[in-house]
Amino acid sequence: MTEQDALAREFEEHRARIVGLAYRVLGSRADAEDVVQDAWLRFAGADRPAIEEPAAWLTTVTTRLCLDRLRSARVRRETYVGPWLPEPWVQPLDAPPGPEQLALLDESVRLALLVVLEELSPEQRVAFVLHDVFAVPFADVAESLGTSVAAARQLASRARRAVREHRPPPAVPLPRQREVVEAFTRAAFGGDLDGLVRTLAPDVVLRSDGGGRVSAALRPVVGPDHVARFLLGLRTRAGTARVDVVPVLVNGELGALVEIGESTDGHVASGITVVLPRVGPDGLVHEVDMVRNPDKLTRVRVPVR
Repeated sequence: MTEQDALAREFEEHRARIVGLAYRVLGSRADAEDVVQDAWLRFAGADRPAIEEPAAWLTTVTTRLCLDRLRSARVRRETYVGPWLPEPWVQPLDAPPGPEQLALLDESVRLALLVVLEELSPEQRVAFVLHDVFAVPFADVAESLGTSVAAARQLASRARRAVREHRPPPAVPLPRQREVVEAFTRAAFGGDLDGLVRTLAPDVVLRSDGGGRVSAALRPVVGPDHVARFLLGLRTRAGTARVDVVPVLVNGELGALVEIGESTDGHVASGITVVLPRVGPDGLVHEVDMVRNPDKLTRVRVPVR
């Protein structure tokens, strides 16, 4: 085995963890994978005696790369068209999870929580993810942020308080989600207005992220009737196009991958949309997240049925 092969094998032992870290900090799978690639290049080119603990070294390097990218991303998102949602991590329902998937299957990666984290400052977000999610000691958090231990503690405390105030309730068990989501999608894409309204909570909110690239609601849609009519309108506008709805896991919660084929009249553009109806403890859908921006769906693959 060559030295490069040995380095690559050592790096792979830590890849899943730093991908999970980068994704939680950035809310973008594409950016997370870019950061991890940069971390690998630095790892491969580093002076080996300087790396006493590869896990800690990679955590620090990945965090600093994420922090730089997060600061620039926040500037870009100030001009983002319409609601911003994280890039979804979509998995087939029946596929055995790999190492990266296992690193992402917990409450800290739910889309709703990533939206909450988006409201934090970059430094607060990093401190929260490192300490509260990955149990990194504050001394190491401070080193990654280039600040004091006391300041790192304060950043994490402020972030924790903000998350506590806005954190979504825990996800209901998947079997319960399945029952509600199946009724929701059957009604939404089968043209059943009354049936769809029955699945929606009185305070339901729909957010549609098109990023100015495709048609989407520029503001949140509120209320069962408005949300239902918005969803049915999407199906109506598809006209003669084939619409396939495939159940998938979206950041660990049950959602749907909606694929629109080419219409016979050529008036409907084909594409995919990730739909996540968030089911509450009462068995009703309280939030609907729709990611339509094609830039955020380049890594989504339609499962073969």
